[in-house]
Amino acid sequence: MDYIDLESKSALHPNKHKMPCAWDLNIYRGCEHGCRYCYALYSHSYLNDDCFFDRVYYKSNIAKLLEKQLSSKSWKHEAVNIGGVTDSYQPIEEKLKIMPEVLSTLIRHKTPIILATKSDLVLRDIDYLKKLNEVAGVKVSLTVTTMDESLQKYLEPNAASPSSRIEALRILRKEGIPAGITLMPVIPYLTDSYENLDLIYSEALRVSAEHIRPNVLYLIGKTRINFFNFLSVYDQQVYKKIKNLYRTDYPSQKYLKEFNLKINSLKNKYNVPSWARLKKLETSLQTTLFEF
Repeated sequence: MDYIDLESKSALHPNKHKMPCAWDLNIYRGCEHGCRYCYALYSHSYLNDDCFFDRVYYKSNIAKLLEKQLSSKSWKHEAVNIGGVTDSYQPIEEKLKIMPEVLSTLIRHKTPIILATKSDLVLRDIDYLKKLNEVAGVKVSLTVTTMDESLQKYLEPNAASPSSRIEALRILRKEGIPAGITLMPVIPYLTDSYENLDLIYSEALRVSAEHIRPNVLYLIGKTRINFFNFLSVYDQQVYKKIKNLYRTDYPSQKYLKEFNLKINSLKNKYNVPSWARLKKLETSLQTTLFEF
């Protein structure tokens, strides 16, 4: 694994769709987690680099740039989406410790955030998150795609185990931090069984998750190629079924209808909403997801 310091020119980048936030902040380019379905593979093309999983770029100057942007008189304290492209708590963050600097800056400037991760390393910064939640507002999402740890290791080779993510969520909620589950992607024929989804929903209820945000696998460009290459080796039968199902970027309307019915059933059973709005963020946060 190669790590390269990337001198960035800006910490915050405007999101033209303003979903889920008006601004994006990404500390890293490339990701060690190695998720077979990763949607962010396209982003390395801007660096003329094809080694998304093996060459991680980090922005060591991002906190200084963030301080400059948030100090501007024009800053409106809009919500910031952290880690929308690559995980801010991937393994190298344990050594580099860039997130504490970023969170400290956000606290000083009372700027609310949405934060998504697949890592229990987020617990290292729980004191920062509590303080930021007090002064501005925070919403954390732990991604959980399956509770089957054997399958998870194939799909997300270097990410934290599902049980450790659920435990991280439990601790965040115990400490009063708004947090829930990103149930994405749900992969047809692999993680879409009622039993798997039911287990995730029941775990969400057990640890008092504020929300579950479900959506099915989306396949386009390099993501489509990478996922099918993995699947053809992992399971030929599933590969053929998914290849047939994904004639376009999304599965068939018939499949989506059945999926929606399944999710609606679980929502009614467990009463965990797809998205729980946070009062302090209400004016600036939107969801990009389908509401079931």
